Amino acid sequence: MDIRRRQTLALLGATALPAPFARAMSVVSTLKSLAAYKGLRVGCAMANRPDRLGNAAYTELVARECGVIVCENETKWQALQPAPGTFRFAAADEIFAWARRMALQRRGHTLVWQPAKWLPQWVNGHDFGAQPAREAERLLKAHIGTVTRHFGTDVYSWDVVNEAVDPADGALRANVFTRHLGAVEQIDLSFRLAREGAPHAQLVYNDYMRGDAGSAKHRAGVVALLAALRRKGTPVDAVGLQSHIGSWDDIRDGRDPQREWRRFLDEVTGMGYQLLITEFDVNDRALPGDIASRDAGVAALAKDYLDLTLSYPQVTDFVMWGMADHVSWLRGWDEAPRKDGLTMRGTPFDDRLDAKPLLYAIRDAFQAMPARNA
Repeated sequence: MDIRRRQTLALLGATALPAPFARAMSVVSTLKSLAAYKGLRVGCAMANRPDRLGNAAYTELVARECGVIVCENETKWQALQPAPGTFRFAAADEIFAWARRMALQRRGHTLVWQPAKWLPQWVNGHDFGAQPAREAERLLKAHIGTVTRHFGTDVYSWDVVNEAVDPADGALRANVFTRHLGAVEQIDLSFRLAREGAPHAQLVYNDYMRGDAGSAKHRAGVVALLAALRRKGTPVDAVGLQSHIGSWDDIRDGRDPQREWRRFLDEVTGMGYQLLITEFDVNDRALPGDIASRDAGVAALAKDYLDLTLSYPQVTDFVMWGMADHVSWLRGWDEAPRKDGLTMRGTPFDDRLDAKPLLYAIRDAFQAMPARNA
């Protein structure tokens, strides 16, 4: 279904909510209660900032709608170990302490962010000495071991390696660790170290592949990586589907994006992996500026994506990358802004924390999906 048709259908639905929407609203169900009925966890990213963790109205909204919290940046390597051997856990600990008080489960993101630009500069500039492979292994063991031991059983699921595949060609990305250990070998080691440090936790490979034609090489590269890790016996439990969906998905080459996405999910689940939606939001840059039209288009895009993806009972988690527009990273992302200069509206609630059509689309998708596997 193309974007114009999605918008048209969404606008028709904006004047009179379909029956599933009306039923959901009539009982004032939260996202987490609707999802829990089918065995799905619902969560949100949280940042230790005044407009997020420090905003009582926003934290109340998140605690009401969600059952899982993941730190937006506070558990990444740059934040936790900004200098060699110097660990700073306070910001993440504060987020997780709040989550425990609210009886919310905690996910970890991410032990190794693979692109070199997202590793700390001290790591990129480190002197690996006369035995570089041994030193690379030592650095990974020190970081992953310290972090997983610190959080212990407080974290039920870790994104161990993030974005290891280059979307341009599907090849594995290079960094200082792959240079000395090999790419598959470094990823395998990272997961084994994570299993050693967090034997209770679900271990996840996380990436942002999509179903559109522009993502074909990315998808193929991820499938190849997962197959290689399966052959090595790497302890990867699940694949994180970042799900930053939206208006870049209109790149066409005659193939149906939904068919290609289903083919990818079939390949991944066929290897025995579980799935998580880890960073959901919607980029609205190609939709009209008019708010009603744009919000309806966002909701329709989300419904198409979620109906297909959540039809797989292997999807156990649905995590949004922000619950309200004022906290969305899309508003500060300069790589794909709206050409009209308007701010993005890609989350379920607006700046005033009022519900938008996207919220109802998510609810409807939850109602339509099959129960999760036990």
